[in-house]
Parts: sequence; structure tokens; C-alpha cells
Amino acid sequence: MAKRMAIISLHGSLDAGYPPLILATAAVAMDMEVAIFFTFYGLEIIKKGNADKLQVSPIANPAMPQPIPGISVPNIIGVLPGMTAVATGMMNGWMKKANVAKLSELLEIAIESGVRIIACQMSMDVMGIKKEDLIDGVEVAGAAAFIEFAADDAIALTF
Repeated sequence: MAKRMAIISLHGSLDAGYPPLILATAAVAMDMEVAIFFTFYGLEIIKKGNADKLQVSPIANPAMPQPIPGISVPNIIGVLPGMTAVATGMMNGWMKKANVAKLSELLEIAIESGVRIIACQMSMDVMGIKKEDLIDGVEVAGAAAFIEFAADDAIALTF
């Protein structure tokens, strides 16, 4: 079994924030070394005060359950004002009901457990993000540093 997990997080939405953090914390609990490389919009997850403000887009997300069970709502409804807030509220409600930690809590657990949280330097430069914009415990590095970690027999995942 591989003893490392290398995860790339490149989407900054609420629904894309959970998988890398849940898998990372599970893997580190199994005594694996874990690094998550946050790049492009994934950097939104690790900005100070941002994790619990992320949203879910109801547009181009056809697998998302409908707000009214049994009634199919056309995807075009997602463009109406307020639908992103509705979708976000639904997901937050599901997570709370299932006793799933908030993203900010998962980030804290990951960092405390030894998961390497790596912010992509190039993406930060492109997007005008500074290290002080990020939560504590984040290391800033380039792609080569992450590739070096991942190249050592790691399970590689992208979200």
C-alpha cells in the first residue's frame, strides 16, 4: 500500500472543498503522509475567513439533488437570483444534519494532524494573493515541490 497521498485542489466551491479535506484527514489517520496542493480557485478554500463562506453553483451541476423531492427543476432555474444561496444552504444543511465538520474545522484538523497544506506560488502570483491572505499553517511552494512529494509512490487525486 502506498504510504503517501498527493491531492490537487483546484476548485473553490463548497462542494469541491470537502473531498480533498475528508480524504486527507482520513489518510493521515491511517498513518499516511499527505499533501494538498491548492492551486487556482482552490486557493479560495485556504484564504483567511473564507472556507465557511464558499458556495455551491446550481448551474452545470445536474447531479445535485432537487430542493423539492420528486419534482424535476430545469437547470435553467439555476440562473435565477438567489438560487446559489439556496443550493449553498441546502448543502450546508445536509452536512450539518450528517454531523460533518465545516470546511474551516476540517482545515484545522488537517493542519493539526500534519497534512501539508501547500499553496501554489504561481497561482498566487497570477491571482494577486499574498501569503498573509492565507490561513496559518500553509506553506507556499511551486509545482516542483509538490511533484517531488507526489513522485515518491503517492496516491494522486485531483478535485
